[in-house]
Formats: sequence, structure tokens, C-alpha cells
Amino acid sequence: MITGKNIFKSYGNVEVLRGVDVEISKGEVVSIVGPSGSGKSTLLHILGTLDKADRGEVRMNSTILNSLTGKQLAAFRNKHIGFVFQFHHLLPEFTALENICIPGWLARRKKTEVKTEALKLLDLLGLRHRVENKPNQLSGGEQQRVAVARALINRPDIIFADEPTGNLDTANAKDLHRLFFDLRKEFSQTFLVVTHNEELAQLSDRVLQMKDGKIV
Repeated sequence: MITGKNIFKSYGNVEVLRGVDVEISKGEVVSIVGPSGSGKSTLLHILGTLDKADRGEVRMNSTILNSLTGKQLAAFRNKHIGFVFQFHHLLPEFTALENICIPGWLARRKKTEVKTEALKLLDLLGLRHRVENKPNQLSGGEQQRVAVARALINRPDIIFADEPTGNLDTANAKDLHRLFFDLRKEFSQTFLVVTHNEELAQLSDRVLQMKDGKIV
């Protein structure tokens, strides 16, 4: 479904990725682990089109992502890719429901359709009672679930999660682990997760170990 071939990336004189090859199939939950500075997040951001490789190719299905630019790239990302980050990045002035709806509205889908789907996701994630709450009225675990729902609203092909449990306590981290696998079962959702959490990594279908800018 998504492949990266011979990916190189440097920042100044620092070579972060050194010829990485990776392939993720539909419906897989794959974790990337490794020490800080090994290139995990950089690889995730390049595969997710948030950053560009210096060399190499990223392809999703039949689309070469390197060839997309500007509005074309933004539209593709919004339709096909979802993101979950460590610190949620919810907009504080909007309710949980509105935060979830935003990517759907940006995609110019019908507002009523997006709202209906967002409410279904809130039901699925056990957050229907938090519809009108703003982020500062939610716990850390609830905020992360809202972020997951936001990532799902446009039915993306893949969700990229960068240290999604890094800001959660043990109980909420375990709940999020279970949620990823529930979503895979419910939607055949694909996940690529960068994590230091060994429990989440070991639950995954595959674990990719990175060291010194390569998958080892």
C-alpha cells in the first residue's frame, strides 16, 4: 500500500536517513522503534508527506508522493493520510466535535455528513458525552481519542502516529493500544507507529528496528 525506496535525508551535515527501504501493507499495524536520533520520526514524516526526502521514492498505491506539490499534495494528504501526535494538537477554541470535523470541512465534504460521521466516531471511542467540551475540559486520554477520531474522519488509507502514548499514563496508553487494534478490526485501518513503548511495539504485526538512519 505504501512503500519507501532508498530514502536519504540530511539536515546540514547530519545524515539522518541512509538509504531506507520500507513497505507497509493494508490493514497492518507496524511499529518503528529505536534509540533517539535513529531517524524514526524523520522516516514517518517523509512517508506521511510532512517532509521531503533528499533522494528516494515514496509511493502510496499508484501515486508517487514525491511528485505532488502545493495544493495537490495538501489535498492528497487530507484525503488519504491521518496523523496522531504525542501532544494532540487540538485547537483550543473548538469543541471536541468541531476538532474532529475540521479535516472533513477542509475537504469540502457536506457539513451534515461530516458531523454525522464525527458523532459516530465519538460513540465508537466512548466520547459521545464530550461532544461540546473543549480540549482544556478533557483528560489527556480523552484528548488523544479526539485526535484519533480527527485522524479517521476522512477515512484515510493510513494513520501515522508519532509517539502517540508518550504523553499518557499507563492506563490511558493501554486503552490507546487496544483502540488501534479495535479500529483495525472495525475499518481494516492501517497504522504506522513510532514509539518507545515496548508493549505497543510488541502487540504490532511487525516491528521495524532503526539504528543510525537505517532499518536493521
